[in-house]
Amino acid sequence: MKPILDVTCGGRMMWFNKQNPACLYLDNRELPETNLCGGRKFSVHPDMIADFTDLPFADNTFYLVVFDPPHLINVSDRAYMKIKFGRLGSEWPQVIHDGFAECMRVLKPYGTLIFKWSEVQISTRKVIEAIGQEPLFGHISGRKMNTHWTTFMKIPEQEEKAE
Repeated sequence: MKPILDVTCGGRMMWFNKQNPACLYLDNRELPETNLCGGRKFSVHPDMIADFTDLPFADNTFYLVVFDPPHLINVSDRAYMKIKFGRLGSEWPQVIHDGFAECMRVLKPYGTLIFKWSEVQISTRKVIEAIGQEPLFGHISGRKMNTHWTTFMKIPEQEEKAE
């Protein structure tokens, strides 16, 4: 098994090496090359198709998990942002919570989870409340400073206290 899992790889936009041999790229869809506005092309070709809320891996499998879930609720089916990033429904707090729990489940003890969130429609604070765990640290980026990169670690002692 590869040491890194990207559970929502989409078009692998954040990756410098979009074919990194250490990473297993997962998404819940496959999308052939599509022409988007302005002549931009976009495609989704994961190594494996699966839902981030129900990962098909054993506990304690990966050293690093990358989780960049859909972050929009109000977006039309044909919008550029929906095609690239997907859409959440009204049950988004439970979906994000369950996805985060699955990411932590498949992490090895002391493994790292990188979580990316764009708070265009939902605040990062609400997302952290839904997750139910504070990040260790993070960074805000983007032109409008609305993308939050946060880092979590699977610390066995904390898991025992949560149970």
